Amino acid sequence: MSRTAATAIVWLRHDLRLEDNPALTAACQRGGPVLPVFLWAPEEEGAWLPGAASRWWLHQSLARLREDLQRLGTSLVLRRGAALPELLAIARETRANAVLWNRRYEPAIRSRDQQVEKELVAAGLEVQTFSGSLLHEPPDPLNKSGRPFQVFTPFWRTCLAAPEPGDPLPAPKSVPPVAKAPASLPLAALEMEPRINWAGGLASAWQPGSAGAEAQLDRFLREGLLSYPEARNRPDRAGTSRLSPHLHFGEISPRQVWCAVRRFAEQRSIPAVTWRGWQFLTELGWREFAHHLLYHFPHTPDQPLRSEFARFPWQTEDDWLRAWQQGRTGYPLVDAGMRQLWTTGWMHNRVRMVVASFLVKNLLISWQDGARWFWDTLVDADLANNTLGWQWTAGCGADAAPYFRVFNPVAQGEKFDPDGAYVRRWVSELARLPAPHIHSPWQAPPAVLKAAGVNLNNTYPGPIVGALVSRERALEAYRRLKRT
Repeated sequence: MSRTAATAIVWLRHDLRLEDNPALTAACQRGGPVLPVFLWAPEEEGAWLPGAASRWWLHQSLARLREDLQRLGTSLVLRRGAALPELLAIARETRANAVLWNRRYEPAIRSRDQQVEKELVAAGLEVQTFSGSLLHEPPDPLNKSGRPFQVFTPFWRTCLAAPEPGDPLPAPKSVPPVAKAPASLPLAALEMEPRINWAGGLASAWQPGSAGAEAQLDRFLREGLLSYPEARNRPDRAGTSRLSPHLHFGEISPRQVWCAVRRFAEQRSIPAVTWRGWQFLTELGWREFAHHLLYHFPHTPDQPLRSEFARFPWQTEDDWLRAWQQGRTGYPLVDAGMRQLWTTGWMHNRVRMVVASFLVKNLLISWQDGARWFWDTLVDADLANNTLGWQWTAGCGADAAPYFRVFNPVAQGEKFDPDGAYVRRWVSELARLPAPHIHSPWQAPPAVLKAAGVNLNNTYPGPIVGALVSRERALEAYRRLKRT
């Protein structure tokens, strides 16, 4: 067999799709058998091992991908163990001469991949890597001084000035199988699903896999894109794309999303200068910016980008942290968000900002504690986005929120959930409370509470801290930090 006809291994990671998968496309173009492989090695992801909700999603996504590959005439090989020895073993078993993969950018993964590539090449294997998860690779763009951007607006302006992303690669019509597939574990042997079935809410809320991603994008284009600027801040409405977990696991690529929006605009004769500035695409830009920051500042998942914040006087209040995690703070919008998170593995972005602000500013509990909880409970837990979001709220990262921005959970609820529909859905004990009181039940007259079946500090807790007092305490702590 000639070298070009030898087996090519496609090492799948966060690119669990057939369409617009550069590594898979390149492997199929080589002319020989193609072996898709997924290696489960969470210990190689450093301190940020995949959380429980992420593992649940990954199991479902791999099951869908395996079915998709079977329809193309091949199988997905599943192995558990360190990447390098597994890839070398599979290459020996199949006489493969090449390993191809799409790049990831988390610090521990980058370090691992560099070592794997070095050792594979030393073993005589060809290695090809591709950009498959971002519109712009994190080393670029750089600012005019040749340094990484730390402010979003000039970063995204530079991205928009670059050539537009090309069309997505079509899915292969077939994937040539190897003559004899190597041993593969059953998916259940990877033990990604919870042993105690707590994931019913996740299963009801989501359809992992490429088909689910495409259906979600189609729904959003038809029902949400044009109203996105107004509806995106309303947690009581289905005004956002909900594509974040699909993008994270690579069930759909940002290029597919970008081009779908472009086609949508072209069909309606919307000028490019208009649609390229749409707020929804700007959210894709924030995703790009998050990866840009993580790539250039790899210490930030655990440490503040602004080093002076290492001295910030965070408090250790286990009871408050637990109340926040359980959605028992006494602030209905905060509690609704945390309960939505626990049940569905997701939370509306406006509410994410509110609950994060409440933790780090009203409770003065560290952003790292919040980031860890989100990491374990979010189905879209993404190291770059999680880091950017929490450091933005805490004021210690790039393009950070001003230290004096403290989201008032009552005012935010009244503005963005004016009828209380979101709170009623997730905080059922307040479901009968009239809208004028639902975001501040402690201020409701006793007769109103009684008629709604609400017994403060019994059926529903009173506020664990006063919003105004805790805000002033936070502002003073931030002022002291700035003075030192």
